[in-house]
Amino acid sequence: MSHTPTALADYDHVRQWAMQSLFQHMDDSYQGTVIVDDQARIIWINARYAERFGFADPAAALGQPVEHVIPNSQMREVLRTGVPMLLDIMPTGKDQLVVMRLPLKDGQGKIIGAVGFALFDQIQSLAPLVAKFARLGEELAATRESLAQARRAKYSFDDFVGHSSQISEVRRQAMLAAPLEGAVLLLGETGTGKEVLAHAIHAASPRAGKPLVSLNMAAIPDTLLEAELFGASPNAYTGADKKGRIGKLQLADGGTLFLDEIGDMPASLQAKLLRVLQDKEFEQLGANRVLRADIRIIAATSARLEEKVAAGSFRADLYYRLNVLTIQLPPLRAHLQDLPELAESLLAQLARHGHVARQQISHAALQRLAAYHWPGNVRELRNILERASMLGRGSLLDEEDINALLGKPSTAAAPVGASYQQQMAHYEAQLLRQALQACQGHVPSAARQLGMGRATLYKKLAALGINPSDF
Repeated sequence: MSHTPTALADYDHVRQWAMQSLFQHMDDSYQGTVIVDDQARIIWINARYAERFGFADPAAALGQPVEHVIPNSQMREVLRTGVPMLLDIMPTGKDQLVVMRLPLKDGQGKIIGAVGFALFDQIQSLAPLVAKFARLGEELAATRESLAQARRAKYSFDDFVGHSSQISEVRRQAMLAAPLEGAVLLLGETGTGKEVLAHAIHAASPRAGKPLVSLNMAAIPDTLLEAELFGASPNAYTGADKKGRIGKLQLADGGTLFLDEIGDMPASLQAKLLRVLQDKEFEQLGANRVLRADIRIIAATSARLEEKVAAGSFRADLYYRLNVLTIQLPPLRAHLQDLPELAESLLAQLARHGHVARQQISHAALQRLAAYHWPGNVRELRNILERASMLGRGSLLDEEDINALLGKPSTAAAPVGASYQQQMAHYEAQLLRQALQACQGHVPSAARQLGMGRATLYKKLAALGINPSDF
């Protein structure tokens, strides 16, 4: 079927009248209509809508940015994306409006403006939708608050207990580092309080109101660590979330990222982390888009990074980037004068969190604790006090309660002339044997008692030549 030029002209005429009629109908029915140009400036607004926002004369609103007239308007977003908002709820302070927003395009498809219609005269008919929207908004706000609480510092410098010269010096260095922006590297054996100190530094920093996000390098398989740290685009790898994955770097934006056991970071990721430290930029797994992250990094490790650098398993340039403000945390055996204060503080924490009833500890029990070498440091001390409090028969922890867990002080000593490393291996072997004996050789139970991972305990037993079946 052919179309004559006259017929086509008639079609254009009908189409133009249809669009004009549709616009007039929507303007009459919806009572609130506004049109903006490509800069989101109002070029037309009907009298009813202008009056609602305090303009007796609609002409007074012309040329103004739409947000100056309609505070919560999303017209600028429609201009930016070119995507219609066919049904939205816009708060106006005293009530809510159901609105529709459409982009306006010229013959070449270029966005030249946008038009919005307000359906506030029909809000009652949409009451169920409005109620659901309000409920979802409340749930979202509660969830955001819960996440914000989870990503706030849990400890302050008051929680880093002790007044010995060693602990006082660590606290002094950390308080000096807190207001600065440089990376902080915390060194020390496991259980010495590196996580507590990282939280305290963040809490005393200008970023305290922003997230504190933690990631333990040793707790996540290497195959998943990149996605966990940097995030992943949709379908970046087999089994990946179709919506993609937000990494810890994005979650920590504006705040602090605490990387625990940084010495276990795979070599393949060290170069990417170096870029973050140098340029504040990174790419998600499976994506080409460069993202920025305004973060401060606090790293911690119980490994000897200098040895790893010398062996080639840790990048020297990354080490120097991290080794700006370095704080060495002493093992518990090096500041046993703090043990009474630590024991009192830990017992108070346990009581406060409902783990045990508040208990006191005798001088004889403290002496027995001081005679122990504490390879697990403060974390092990907390474990011993919790177990002793649960198993103790009275409100006072005595030497017998401690001996029931640590055993009688051992008379076995390390070989004469043994090096520091040999003595530590000797003491560690004693601790592991005691734990296995208490648990009848059951490694998972011994690992829980010691406060370490099962895989870590198996590795230590193999390195020390200890067979769990002997207990």
